[in-house]
Amino acid sequence: MPRVQVYLPDELYRAVKERHLAASELLQGAVRFELRRLELLEATERYLSELVDEVGEPSTASVARAERLARRVRGTTAEAPKAS
Repeated sequence: MPRVQVYLPDELYRAVKERHLAASELLQGAVRFELRRLELLEATERYLSELVDEVGEPSTASVARAERLARRVRGTTAEAPKAS
């Protein structure tokens, strides 16, 4: 198994040691998690691209409705910042 050297800020190093955690296992889990997260994001982008190809871009009204529904699901009512 290849070895890599990882540098941790002092506070993270202390926290890992104080809790008697295995840094190598933590790192492996974090890397697996991040790789899976990236795979899912890529799959989502592919799906959305295929969907846009199939049905076209959503209308402004559809996007606004989806944003309102998402805020309701999250339990918020504040307006989201506008993307630039």
